[in-house]
Amino acid sequence: MDATPLSALVLAVTFSAIALYFLYFVIRAGVRDGILQADKKRSQQAEMSRQPDL
Repeated sequence: MDATPLSALVLAVTFSAIALYFLYFVIRAGVRDGILQADKKRSQQAEMSRQPDL
């Protein structure tokens, strides 16, 4: 069974779509974690500014 140029193209597009789909979820998880980390840091800084100096 010989791979025609069309089937080679379809295979390349399919594997590229799978890789990009996986990359989408990796980036989405990274952004979510970054936002959570920034929120935590902001709340800690706000807490520190509310405490009176001893």
